[in-house]
Amino acid sequence: MSHNSEAEKTVDVLVVGGGVNGVGVALDAAGRGLSVALCEKGDLGGATSSSSSKLIHGGLRYLEHYEFRLVKEALAEREVLLKKAPHIMWPLRFRLPHQKHLRPAWMIRIGLFLYDSLAKRNMLPRSRKLSTTSESPLVSDITTCFEYSDGWVDDARLVVLNALAAQDQGAQIFTRTECVKAEKQDNLWSVELKTAQGKTFTVKAKSIVNAAGPWAVSFLDRLVNVSNPNAMRMVKGSHFIVPKLYDTEEAYILQNKDGRIVFVIPYEGDFSLVGTTDEDFKGNPSDAAISDEETEYLIDVVNTYFKSKITRSDIVHSYSGVRPLLEEKNASAQELTRDYKVELKGETGKPVLLNIFGGKITTYRKLAEHAVDKLVSCFPKAKKAWTKEVPLPGGAFESQSALVKQLTNEFPWLKNNIAERYARQYGVLSYKFLKGKASADDMGVDFGAGMYSAEVDYLIECEWACTLEDVIWRRTKHGLRLSEEQQVALSQYIDQKVNLSANEKQTADPVLASA
Repeated sequence: MSHNSEAEKTVDVLVVGGGVNGVGVALDAAGRGLSVALCEKGDLGGATSSSSSKLIHGGLRYLEHYEFRLVKEALAEREVLLKKAPHIMWPLRFRLPHQKHLRPAWMIRIGLFLYDSLAKRNMLPRSRKLSTTSESPLVSDITTCFEYSDGWVDDARLVVLNALAAQDQGAQIFTRTECVKAEKQDNLWSVELKTAQGKTFTVKAKSIVNAAGPWAVSFLDRLVNVSNPNAMRMVKGSHFIVPKLYDTEEAYILQNKDGRIVFVIPYEGDFSLVGTTDEDFKGNPSDAAISDEETEYLIDVVNTYFKSKITRSDIVHSYSGVRPLLEEKNASAQELTRDYKVELKGETGKPVLLNIFGGKITTYRKLAEHAVDKLVSCFPKAKKAWTKEVPLPGGAFESQSALVKQLTNEFPWLKNNIAERYARQYGVLSYKFLKGKASADDMGVDFGAGMYSAEVDYLIECEWACTLEDVIWRRTKHGLRLSEEQQVALSQYIDQKVNLSANEKQTADPVLASA
């Protein structure tokens, strides 16, 4: 794609930030007929959006803070998302072990009654109370659990699929491209973008959407003559992954004596995901990492509840993300609202700035819809909101099990566990790299655990993957399966492939070299 034509090109909307809110806005706006470009300084979903608890949930505990609007919106949104992306999302049952001294049973019952009733449920069964048996993975003095429904999501894939869908609607996606400066010139923004290779180019835009997440406030400092009264509180949440603590399908929501909760979620077949913490954070969000205190805290909570005990040496991976939350006076990190704020500055005919603050992954589509509804006041030709019913790329199929059957019938050489993984990562996008393959040999090199070069090539060519981390932690979770040697070999392959395609682009487009 020639950046030379970019220099003269004007877009209606430039989205800054390729996390879930940014790609959600880009998709919604492009589908309403606006011309859209999005820039992300790193990888799509590279910060907060790939570091969540991977839940599509109403937020049971937000009821205690009387956040009824947020909970109601999130509960309704669960079903919308489960329908839109059945490959990367599915329903999950949660068990809440009852501890009388932490929250009385009547309070939990009322909370779950509200949770069941605040929004229509078609796919998700209602909550119930159960007694534990000797088979339970929980310690023997816990005799009662409350069970309810929410959903699971592959957060990083959610971001990529929204970006793919936005691109299908005509949006231009620039990854590893930072917005270094933006100033108003007459009735447009003139925005300077800089690629990872250090090349700069300019985009003119009628509006800028600031979806920079934890960088939303510092991004405003780069805008010439724009003041920013908003205060954000940075809150770090950390998780770790251990070999699975129990063999059944449900997740656990564990209460702690400090009022906080910790989730234990079945993860990638062989593991359990444990999190999250809530700690105030200062510094660069890219440097966030789990602290010793957080690790001990999560280990203690798990060991209080489960028969199988864990130590530090069981941890196979950990990650931390920084949530940019709206500042509230005197609130502790866990009491801060998970709600969002969308504010529009500027009027029709002038360059407009739309700021997005806060938010959570479950409500990203509604947030994007609200944001674009505000934005289109400046674009009278824009169409109506449209994203509710349309499946995300790869999501146009009935059920995961039916898709697995279909894949193994069409490609009899495909192992069942690999077909299952393809179904839940790519859905019908799997055909993009399976088509025409008559044997496993046709898939190329196996870098380990069934990750063939055909899949890696697809991720580089179609899903913006550029580095080992993009491939094994964000596009897939193969970082949990590959040995160090396998990772080195894969990393070399990716570097070679990415450099090759960059060179091809340069020869095909001499303008790029000078941009």
